[in-house]
Amino acid sequence: MTQSQRTTLLFAGMAALLAFVGFGQGWDVALLLLNMCIISAIMALGVNIQWGYAGLFSIGSMGFAALGGLAGVIVSAKPVPGAWQAGGLGVIGGLITAIVTIVLGVMAWRRLAHLGRWRYWLTALIILVGFIGMRSLMGPAIAAIEKVDPAAAGYLGGMGLPIILSWGVGGILAAAAAWVVGKVSLGLRSDYLAIATLGISEIIVFIMKFEDWLTRGVKNVTGLPRPVPYEVDLIASPAFQDWATSIGTNATAAASIVVKLCYAGLFSAVLVLVLYLSEVALRSPWGRMMRAIRDNEAAAAAMGKNVTARHLQVFILGSAVVGIAGAMLTTLDGQFTPTSYQPLRFTFLIWVMVIIGGSGNNLGAVLGGFVIWFFWIEAEPLGLWAINLITSGMAEDSALREHLLDSAAYMRLLTMGILLLVVLRFAPRGLIPEVKR
Repeated sequence: MTQSQRTTLLFAGMAALLAFVGFGQGWDVALLLLNMCIISAIMALGVNIQWGYAGLFSIGSMGFAALGGLAGVIVSAKPVPGAWQAGGLGVIGGLITAIVTIVLGVMAWRRLAHLGRWRYWLTALIILVGFIGMRSLMGPAIAAIEKVDPAAAGYLGGMGLPIILSWGVGGILAAAAAWVVGKVSLGLRSDYLAIATLGISEIIVFIMKFEDWLTRGVKNVTGLPRPVPYEVDLIASPAFQDWATSIGTNATAAASIVVKLCYAGLFSAVLVLVLYLSEVALRSPWGRMMRAIRDNEAAAAAMGKNVTARHLQVFILGSAVVGIAGAMLTTLDGQFTPTSYQPLRFTFLIWVMVIIGGSGNNLGAVLGGFVIWFFWIEAEPLGLWAINLITSGMAEDSALREHLLDSAAYMRLLTMGILLLVVLRFAPRGLIPEVKR
């Protein structure tokens, strides 16, 4: 069997699994699962760009996904006029002060090298003065903003624009953060790079949890607008009701399916675009250069390649893709929940997707995104069914039976472990391994 035939067969099998869920649990569930698989596949593509192309061991995808989610709030949430009146100018002044401080600090560091150790003290003094000025402006402003109707608002809100614009903004925010992170950490060894990126991603999520003026913190931002129709609007349409009746279903069920199909169409378009651009980049001279750097940094540097600059470039690109996927996830949820960003979901699972799919192969990353998210979600209902079957001969009040049924939720962790072990045993390079060109 050729690699092309194997790839086609694997994707056909994945489609069959989704169809099986549709027939067994309902098409509403299957389409929601499909949408989440598409978003996961885009995140896996972003990590694959960093690891599969350049060998960058970064585990900071959680922070970049959170920045993408923040973009959904900044772009689409309605502004809170009272909050802007209470402290908007103070926040803007504080942010401008922070930017000026950064610029002055960088200029001082670069241009005062002839002063020797005095350069450290002068740069530190600029940062200290700028920080004090920023806090003096933002501190009272933030306190005033968070007092404005804290039960329903308590934050500045957003710009009230279509949420689909946040996908691009999410990529830009993640890319900007990646530039800063990369400047700080890309000179480190691979294990230190992993620790640094994980720590920085935790800092990003921490800020979003506790800066209520920006994201409402743990109170969450709900009711974000949709790029697709609302179910209630479809149900209220006589034409849609007639169409639903003509295909033998009720308007409520049809509306839910149509909305999810609209999401699937938008998400699929983004996935195809990112996949196409990733493949073009991988097959280009730039892609060959990145693989050469990945395989032997010393040899690439000896050939005149700026390894650190190229690492920064690919790190920014991969992070931008993860940011886009994070904005898409917030769009699908219709809300921004900072506490939902956990390393297990946004770091470990994404890496498992890349490893199982096939590191260095874009189609493999997409397949890995579908396979892992599918089994992550379906492991619990399948585990519950299996436990019910196994314990069917036990008494209803059996302590062992109750314990096993209560533990069904943990079947997903066991499933991920078994799946990872099996694939690495029989396909150590992934389901769709990298093609050596």
